[in-house]
Amino acid sequence: MDVRALVFDVFGTVVDWRSGVAREVARLLPEVDDPHGVADDWRGRYQPSMEEVRSGRRPWTILDVLHRESLDALLAERGLDPAEEVRAELVLAWHRLDPWPDAVEGLTRLKERFTIGPMSNGNVALQVDMAKRAGLPWDVILGAEVARHYKPDPAAYDSAPALLGLRPEQVGMVAAHVDDLVAARARGLTTFYVHRPDEFGGVTVPPVTDPDAALAVSSFTELADRL
Repeated sequence: MDVRALVFDVFGTVVDWRSGVAREVARLLPEVDDPHGVADDWRGRYQPSMEEVRSGRRPWTILDVLHRESLDALLAERGLDPAEEVRAELVLAWHRLDPWPDAVEGLTRLKERFTIGPMSNGNVALQVDMAKRAGLPWDVILGAEVARHYKPDPAAYDSAPALLGLRPEQVGMVAAHVDDLVAARARGLTTFYVHRPDEFGGVTVPPVTDPDAALAVSSFTELADRL
C-alpha cells in the first residue's frame, strides 16, 4: 500500500455520539426518562434528513440545521416544548462528543506518518468544536461541507484525494460502518475497518470485520501498530 493520508468517519468511528447526546439530553431535559432513547431517535432521523439534500429536493444545508429540524420534530412528537435556548444548546450536543478511549492516542501516532482529517457529514464548525474539546489532532478538516455533498455521494470521497493532491488509492478511509467503506472503495480509496461494538449501546451489533477492507482492527492504536 502507498497510503499517504487517512480520512476518518467521525460519528461512531472517532467519537461516541450516543453517550454524548444522551448526557446532554439528561442535563437539559431532566423530565425525559429515556435520554438514550431520545439520542437513538435523533440519530434515526440523520440519514433521512441528508437524503433530502442528496436527492436535490432541497438545496445544500449543513448538518447543524438538519439536526435542529430533526430535534424540533422529535420534541413535538414527544409532547416536549423546551425554550429556544434549550433547543439551541441541545443541537450543540453534537459538537461536544467524547472520543473513544483509543482515539486520541491512535490519531496522534498515525499523524506522525500520515496526513489525517475527518471525512464526516458534520459541518466545519461542528468538526472544529469537537476537535478542540476532545483533543483530536487533525491536520485538515474535510467532509460534507467542504465537498457540498453528503456521504455516500461519490463527490464526498473524491474530494479528499483532489484536495490533498493524491491518487485515490493513496487516501485511506477509516470507518466503523461497512456501507461507508463500500462507497469509498467504489471511488478507489483504500479502506480500513474499525470495529466499534458499543456504538449503539448493544442495541445494534456491527459486523466484526469487513472482509474487503485492507485491514480490519479493533482500535486506532491497533491501526497504528499495523501501519
